[in-house]
Amino acid sequence: MTTPADQHPLTILIAADTYPPDVNGAAQFGYRLAKGMTARGHNVHVLASRDSKGKSFTEFREEATVHRLRSHKAFTHETFRLCFPWEIKKEISLLFDRVKPDVVHIQSHYMIGEHVLYEAVKRGVRVVATNHFMPENLNPFLPFPQWFKDIIGRVSWKDMGKVMGQADVVTTPTPLAARAMHEHAFLRKVLPLSNGIDSSAYELQPGEHIEPHANPTVLFAGRLAEEKHVDVLIKAVSKTPRELNVHLEIVGGGEVRTALEDLARRLGLGSRVKFLGLASDEELRRAYIRADLFCMPGTAELQSLVTLEAMSASTPVVLADAMALPHLVRDGENGYLFTPNDSDDLAKKITQVLELPREEQRAMGRASRQMVEPHSIQGTLQTFEDLYRGATYEDKVV
Repeated sequence: MTTPADQHPLTILIAADTYPPDVNGAAQFGYRLAKGMTARGHNVHVLASRDSKGKSFTEFREEATVHRLRSHKAFTHETFRLCFPWEIKKEISLLFDRVKPDVVHIQSHYMIGEHVLYEAVKRGVRVVATNHFMPENLNPFLPFPQWFKDIIGRVSWKDMGKVMGQADVVTTPTPLAARAMHEHAFLRKVLPLSNGIDSSAYELQPGEHIEPHANPTVLFAGRLAEEKHVDVLIKAVSKTPRELNVHLEIVGGGEVRTALEDLARRLGLGSRVKFLGLASDEELRRAYIRADLFCMPGTAELQSLVTLEAMSASTPVVLADAMALPHLVRDGENGYLFTPNDSDDLAKKITQVLELPREEQRAMGRASRQMVEPHSIQGTLQTFEDLYRGATYEDKVV
């Protein structure tokens, strides 16, 4: 490994096309990365779009100095913001002059990430690139026929290869995503590196008591977007045995919330489905601990941090057999996989878990907890710091 012996603090610039207050896994990872690197003594700057109209500005936050670029609302998406190259390229250059980063870490090949990478390459600054997206994630927000979306997807994969191919090291959260980037973006060396979680944060603390639900309760947490297929989960709950009286808690907000609320009412689930909206970290932690079962019906998950968090709380899981989710299930041991978009199969798997004796459900939860151990946030932060200091793909690949 090429990490130098003198461990001086680094100036790190994280380029994030999505960042809190955005609610999604990539935004949450960017925040945790910044917070973790600051805690390690580094000087951390984040470059992200602002979440409303107006001029660019800088804010000093607990996790980092955050520079917000002028942006524009995407007409096809409730919260996503667009940064136009001709408006941000000069500001990115001036920011490099002021910050003088030792290393740049981009979180996507779109807009901000792309032009921060170009500026870093031009100046000879080390670049680490992490991909959290599949181009197909954009499909629900593109008002075009499928044949045209397919063209956009191929172009996006090609652009990913062109942009991230210039980085010193490329990472992505799972081996599955690394293979997809190899096959479609022709990136030969992509390091699978978990986004990482602080699993101890989701355990009951000594002396702590959290009242369990009165009825068997399934939890979903995440953005309420088309590709999450929360409608499939609501339909599945309606198909579980009436005597089981299964309830559902939904944490998160997004563009399809109103349609989901309408669906729950039409199915007569008004009293059994609760939409909790956006939740604080502590509220979400309590929801994980109280839940009898966590379900992720999404079909475009590159890792699913919320699933890892639920597993950290010793909660059994039922997950769609799609993308990276199968890596998080040992069928019958910590939960089950179900056929994507099949509410009948999902209802069957939910019922299988919730009809188990309580001690068997607890055993499933313990198995979930054991499976998240390799996803330690401290291990992830150490690996990224090593990459920042010069470690290579060959140094870190298993």
